[in-house]
Amino acid sequence: MRRRWLDGTAKTQLNVRVDETTAAAARERAAQRGVSVNRYIEELVRKDAGERGRSFVEAAADFMERYESVFAEEFGAEREGRR
Repeated sequence: MRRRWLDGTAKTQLNVRVDETTAAAARERAAQRGVSVNRYIEELVRKDAGERGRSFVEAAADFMERYESVFAEEFGAEREGRR
């Protein structure tokens, strides 16, 4: 089911099953933050996705830094440093 909210964003309904302890923790954390459980879960997922993206970029940059000379040797010095 997709719904449009007042801010114009489309929302999709997602149902998940968790144990009662996890559900209680989600309700408690959401209440502490003054948001709905839906909003709390949405924020957790967005945060997790953002951290993964940053981790990937950092790992890729580290890889290129470590192996830049190997790539330059293989593909030619004229390409070294271009990104």
